[in-house]
Amino acid sequence: MSNITLEDLRPADGATKKTVRVGRGRSSGCGKTSSRGHNGEGQRSGNASKRGFEGGQMPAYRRLPKLKGFQVYSKVNYAQINVGRIDALGLKEVSLETLKEKMTIHPTCVGLRVLGNGEIKNAVTVKAVYFTPSAKEKIEAAGGKVEIV
Repeated sequence: MSNITLEDLRPADGATKKTVRVGRGRSSGCGKTSSRGHNGEGQRSGNASKRGFEGGQMPAYRRLPKLKGFQVYSKVNYAQINVGRIDALGLKEVSLETLKEKMTIHPTCVGLRVLGNGEIKNAVTVKAVYFTPSAKEKIEAAGGKVEIV
């Protein structure tokens, strides 16, 4: 195996191209106007069009509405129900499915969270994802059962 020296290094085939020399006669393909067209702003030297400039037309960044904030697509919808509302339903067993049948919650809800606002007098079995400590205490004090699903 031979040693590679700096003289042996060269770019890969097709990596470099000759620069186009404009304004060198008609036969070059880039003569006369040097590929700039005829009159106008682009024909003159020093032309540097602004980023996003669309020739005087209202640019896209001004035409489109601006987004405010962000949207979480992985958000999980939980139905929330207070202890007082559970008592008012008059059911022996309360779960996400029974509440969906009763049409008291939105069908897109995935879990049920029980909150402790209100009073409960009847013994009810409640199946939910989460119970606040006060809700758990009130349900068990009324003789009901709490089941975390």
